[in-house]
Amino acid sequence: MRRPRVPVPARAVHPVRAAALAAAAALVLSACSGEAGAGAATSAGDPESCPGEVVDVVVSVGHWGDAVRTLGGDCATVTTIVDSAAGDPHEFEPTTGDLAAFEDAELVVVNGAGYDSWASSALAGLDPAPAVVEAAEVAGIEGGADGRATGTNPHLWYSPADVQATAEAVTAALSELSPDAASTFTASAESWAAELKPYRDAVAELRATATGRSYAATETVFDLMAAELGLTDATPPGYRDSASNETDPAPGDIAAFETALGDGSVDVLVHNTQTEGSIPAQLRDAAEDAGVPVVDVTESAPPGAGSFVAWQLDQLQQLSDALGGA
Repeated sequence: MRRPRVPVPARAVHPVRAAALAAAAALVLSACSGEAGAGAATSAGDPESCPGEVVDVVVSVGHWGDAVRTLGGDCATVTTIVDSAAGDPHEFEPTTGDLAAFEDAELVVVNGAGYDSWASSALAGLDPAPAVVEAAEVAGIEGGADGRATGTNPHLWYSPADVQATAEAVTAALSELSPDAASTFTASAESWAAELKPYRDAVAELRATATGRSYAATETVFDLMAAELGLTDATPPGYRDSASNETDPAPGDIAAFETALGDGSVDVLVHNTQTEGSIPAQLRDAAEDAGVPVVDVTESAPPGAGSFVAWQLDQLQQLSDALGGA
């Protein structure tokens, strides 16, 4: 028997609103394509080591999974639905096994801003509804009718401030759901802050040398970090808008991009290696031909990348090296 839900802090978490249940159910059923999610991963809590109840947590995408596992520690069993960098997270379709994981969740952590709308569809019909931490809401982003915030970059894990704020919201939610373990969650939050220190230090150090330098990107995945570092976006506006809207850029936008790479307007090209298609590869080749350094980034942590911090530090080091030689 599941224990009653407890209230959660305003802004940090909110109950899922069950609206348009029939439409949501249709979306969920149409996405079912198997019996179990091959990319899902579960980290079990330890009731013997937890002073309170172990909280069942589901995380939609792996970008937030490492943080939630650390923040929950022994007092949370964390299932991350999309825990693999194989493929484009935007195109993920949950299996029946993935959807079943939401049914027993006491806390669900999602990205929001339309990035993982399949998770919102899965949650819509649940009764009782679990507590939810949505990174986009924590960041103050309001979504449109389809959950996508118009003109908003949903890649919030590339914003150090949003990473910190979301972690604080998760800790608050866990403490509300298992109050006897509140001190354990506080200690875990301190451990997470300590893990983040090298990452935050690297961002501050790179900002000192990157401010005012220029970059162009084959996708917008890294833009929030680039802005944090003070880099100037030299991506042609038409191309950037197409990438944001996931549409094909016009030939003129591609030509403008190649011209910028060749005339010295761009100090470094940021290339998302998880993006398939000939155009990003064409632009990468153009950068190499023009002698523009290329920094390969990923939307999700690749296999063997280790922790969130290790993944981010590797990419920041690549960018530092590229700007040093640009």
